Amino acid sequence: MAFFFALAASAGLRAQLLLGCYASSLKCLRRVFGFYDNNNVSLLGPTLEIIHIKMDLVQMAKSPSYRLHSFFALLLDNRIFPMFQSDDLDSRIVISKSYNQFNLTNVVGPESIAFDCKGEGPYVGVSDGRILKHELNFGWKEFAIPSLTRRLCDGSTNLMLEPICGRALGLKFNDATCDLYIADAYFGLLMVGPKGGVAQVLANSSEGIPFRFTNGLDIDNNTGVVYFTDSSIIFQRRYADLLSRSSTDRTGRLLRYDPRAKRASVMYKGLMFPNGVALSQNRSFLLVAKTIRKRILKFNLGDEGGLNNNEPKVFAKLPRVPNNIKMNENGEFWVALNTGRLGETSNDGSDPIGVKYDGEGSILQELDGNRGTIFNSISEVNEVNRTLYISSVVKPYVGVLKI
Repeated sequence: MAFFFALAASAGLRAQLLLGCYASSLKCLRRVFGFYDNNNVSLLGPTLEIIHIKMDLVQMAKSPSYRLHSFFALLLDNRIFPMFQSDDLDSRIVISKSYNQFNLTNVVGPESIAFDCKGEGPYVGVSDGRILKHELNFGWKEFAIPSLTRRLCDGSTNLMLEPICGRALGLKFNDATCDLYIADAYFGLLMVGPKGGVAQVLANSSEGIPFRFTNGLDIDNNTGVVYFTDSSIIFQRRYADLLSRSSTDRTGRLLRYDPRAKRASVMYKGLMFPNGVALSQNRSFLLVAKTIRKRILKFNLGDEGGLNNNEPKVFAKLPRVPNNIKMNENGEFWVALNTGRLGETSNDGSDPIGVKYDGEGSILQELDGNRGTIFNSISEVNEVNRTLYISSVVKPYVGVLKI
């Protein structure tokens, strides 16, 4: 028995969760595993995997002799616990009450964060459509706007005004040109020069289909190609709650904009709520957040920046809804986890709101939200110079945490 508990301790969170149900019921096991999401869409992968795992759960609940054998198997099964692969406590960064905030005035929702080619910023897109820049001695200043229609917009937090005012969801500077590229949910793919001002529309449709929900983006600084997502051709951003509850809308698209051809083309279609996008450091693959299925997809790229094969692979499976993905200077990826907190299943006290992965999909660090008491509704975690800048779709500030 001592060996049993030693092995359990070495496996960290998985052991703690399973031990709680070791002598308990199927109901307890299902609650721990979070077997289905709100849409009854399995979080555990293909149907064959679901059947085998479900059979294991039933046997564990019914048969004491079967529980010990299945405990070890499930403890090591990455289909169930893909996130938590290490008991290294140093890998968890817990947000304390001492973290800093860059507070916004009269607006909310700094969805995405960017720094310019001089390292200045952060820049954020907020609820009234504007792009703001944070200056050290002056606070937030207006940098860019998506259109000249501002009378109803400035200071707005009204979702129904977003089609008029715009809503920037993805931001990234081209380090070579210092131009800021903007994925605006309503106006499409935009660009504004280093001095700011009114943004220029680069693309608002592809293959004759207008963008309805332009979302995440990233840039290849060598070629200027912009990779971005259109989360749905049916639902706009203001109806994102409906989209997140839909198990039938597979109209999301991954696109690329070629600045030489000045044209946006579809790379992959048929996605369920594609969200954040990140290009790898060696430009060999793209990561795309798949919101509803709580996964990160990996698309391999060819020499010309197009897809190297037709079908993506699963890079990571997540316990919560992912939003934006940001690569740091070391080529590692921070994935922001927005909703679907583990609640009663996080028996070890963890509250993951962000996870850092290496290029192979292995977990390096976990950002802990201190059980939601400090920070929640996370949209992006951006690591710059050993500082985490944490944004939200609803909060009136950017969190700043030294690591």
